[in-house]
Amino acid sequence: MGIPRLPVGDLFAALVDWLTNNLGVVFDAIGSAIGWTVGGLASFFSAPAIIGLAIVFGLLGLALRGWKWGVGALVVTGVLGYLAALGGVPPAFVLAVAFGVLGLAIRGWKFGVFAVVAFALIDSMGLWNPAMDTLALVLVASLVAVVLAIPIGIAAGRSDTFSRIVKPVLDLMQTMPAMVYLIPSIFLFSIGVVPGVVATVIFAMAPGVRLTELGIRQVDKEVVEAGEAFGAPPGRILGRIQLPLALPTIMAGVNQVIMLALSMVVIAGLVGAGGLGGEVYTSISTIDLAGGFEAGLAVVVLAVYLDRLTASLTSRSAVVRAQAAASNR
Repeated sequence: MGIPRLPVGDLFAALVDWLTNNLGVVFDAIGSAIGWTVGGLASFFSAPAIIGLAIVFGLLGLALRGWKWGVGALVVTGVLGYLAALGGVPPAFVLAVAFGVLGLAIRGWKFGVFAVVAFALIDSMGLWNPAMDTLALVLVASLVAVVLAIPIGIAAGRSDTFSRIVKPVLDLMQTMPAMVYLIPSIFLFSIGVVPGVVATVIFAMAPGVRLTELGIRQVDKEVVEAGEAFGAPPGRILGRIQLPLALPTIMAGVNQVIMLALSMVVIAGLVGAGGLGGEVYTSISTIDLAGGFEAGLAVVVLAVYLDRLTASLTSRSAVVRAQAAASNR
C-alpha cells in the first residue's frame, strides 16, 4: 500500500483560479502598467526623442557628477540630437553613441568605444529593435525586482525571525525550474510581455534579497552600537550607517538581479515576450543556426554592457573608495 497522493498541484491550480476570478481587475491593472512601461521604454530605445534623450542624460549627469554636469549633459545632448535629426542620422546610431558616452562617463574611454562598436554590431545584424525590446524588459523587471528585494533583504538582515521565514521561500524561488513560473503568469496575465516580466522578477529577485541581507549583517556591530550610543534612532542608523557600509554588497546583488533577468529573456520569448528571446525561439523552431548565433551574441553584448556599468557604479561608492585609499597607504 503506497503513500496517499497529496493534491499539491491541484491546490495550487485552485489558488490561481481563485486569484483570476476574484482579483482579475487588479492583475489587469498591473499587466496594463507593466505593458505600458515596457512598451514605452522599448519605443524610446528604438527611436529616441531628442528632448527625452536630453532629459535622461541630464539626470544621469546630475546623479553622477553634480548639477553642472547635469546641465551640460542636457544642453550638449539636446544640441547633438537636434543636429543628428537635421542630418538624417539613424536613431540607432544616435543611441549607440549615447550608450558609448554613458560608458565613457562611468567606466572610461575604452569601455565607451566598446559600447559604440558593440551596439553598432547589433544594428548591423538587424537586431536593433529586438535588442531594445529585451533591454526594456530587463530594465523594468530588474527595477521591480530590486524595489522588492532590497526592503525584504533589509528586514531579513535586521530580524532573525523574518530571515528564517524568508529563506525557504528564496530557496524555492531559486531552485524551481524557471519555465514553471510562466504557467501561473500566463493564467494571470495572458500571453505577451507581461508574464515574461513577472516570471523574470520572481526568478531574479532572490539574489537581491540574499546579498542585501548579507550586506546588512556584515556591518560592524561596534559601528552600529556607536550610533546607538549617540542616540541615533533606528531609521538614521539604517540610512546613515548600515546602508552606506552595505552598499557594495547590495550593488553586487543588483548586478546579479540584472544578469539573471537577462538569462530569462529566451524563456520569456516562449510566451510571446518578443525581443531577442523571440528571435532565439524562432531560430530554434526553424533550425536557423546563423540567426540563433546572432541573437545570442546580441544578448551577450547587453549582458557585458549592463554588468560593467553596475560594477563601475559599485566601485564609485564612498565606501569602496575609502577602502581603496586605505589599502594604498
